[in-house]
Amino acid sequence: MGDDEAVTLLERRLSDSIGAQMLADVPLGAFLSGGVDSSTVVALMQAQSTQPVRTFTIGFDQPGFNEAEHAKAVASHLGTAHTELYVQGGDALALAPRLGALYDEPFADSSQIPTLLVAQLARQSVTVALSGDGGDELFAGYSRYAHANALRERARQAPAWLGGAGRAAAAMLAPLAVHWPAASRWRDKLDKLPSVLGNDDLAFYQAQMSYCLYPERAVLAGHEPRYGLSDARAIPADRPLAERMMAWDTLNYLPDDILVKVDRACMAVSLEGRIPLLDHRVVELAWQLPPQYKVRQGQGKWVLRQVLYRHVPPALIERPKKGFSVPVAAWLRGPLRDWAETLLDAQRLQEEAVLRPEWVRQLWRDFLSGRDALHYAVWTVLMFQAWQEGQRVTH
Repeated sequence: MGDDEAVTLLERRLSDSIGAQMLADVPLGAFLSGGVDSSTVVALMQAQSTQPVRTFTIGFDQPGFNEAEHAKAVASHLGTAHTELYVQGGDALALAPRLGALYDEPFADSSQIPTLLVAQLARQSVTVALSGDGGDELFAGYSRYAHANALRERARQAPAWLGGAGRAAAAMLAPLAVHWPAASRWRDKLDKLPSVLGNDDLAFYQAQMSYCLYPERAVLAGHEPRYGLSDARAIPADRPLAERMMAWDTLNYLPDDILVKVDRACMAVSLEGRIPLLDHRVVELAWQLPPQYKVRQGQGKWVLRQVLYRHVPPALIERPKKGFSVPVAAWLRGPLRDWAETLLDAQRLQEEAVLRPEWVRQLWRDFLSGRDALHYAVWTVLMFQAWQEGQRVTH
């Protein structure tokens, strides 16, 4: 199959899926972030519509997080009826205490906040909204896919003893972390060495994805139970590592995080969410396409980009991938700090006897010292605490 043939075939499959999911006897629109996936969905919607498609996006005032301007440019080019809402820290503060109840579990993907807000925004005008979820997992959109094989090969060339030495060094640094933030930072890096340098591809993948590799440090009597990802045999070992990572994400991260996030956000405001990229015929085609149609020159989604570029100029799309990024670190040091301090109080943690207070407080100190990347782990703890708070209130 040649390049043009592959692009045309994918465009036809996507157009058929999107056309079918545009059938509705109620007002219909789409979420638009300005990225490849949502822009492709909206472009193919507009190509089949005689009226401007209604599109919705969320923006942030913080530099480095605002994708709304890109979404607006795509909407203007396609001629959609576009609506945008800029989110402030106060919006997050109003919503954060309700997240445990809205998701009915300690769900910890911080992009749940803009997802809820964009669903709420869309519901003011439409009853059904299409999204571009699934494109990253099907067409190698995450940067970890593009670099996985090269990183793995370099790791395998490292001496075998290095992993054990890293773990021993991490243990030595642990007592210093309370008074020396750099010790905590190095400990986190060294903790991952055995997984990254070993021969277990699943452990390598989990080291890239996990906020806490050793749950017994965070949870009293903690251990990680077996779950779907635990069985490496579910993915054939003869496939390239990048493809195996895509498969693990498709079987776990996509249904257990991404789709839960969108589905419950939509249900919370009585909006029907539809995901045309996950039509089974699109999924089947994506997995039939050889890897070179997904990653070229270190960039993912090659074939999906070519479909989009038939409708939208590359200059409107080509920029570093952000995903649905949220300025959580700034919020946690600003409007959400008092809320977080209450949930992470040492005495409270001691009385609840679920999380290890010393681990949680160290995590919080490290974050406040300037380690913005820890906001993911902090948010995970906060969502568990907020969910527990909700359970006490309702019972």
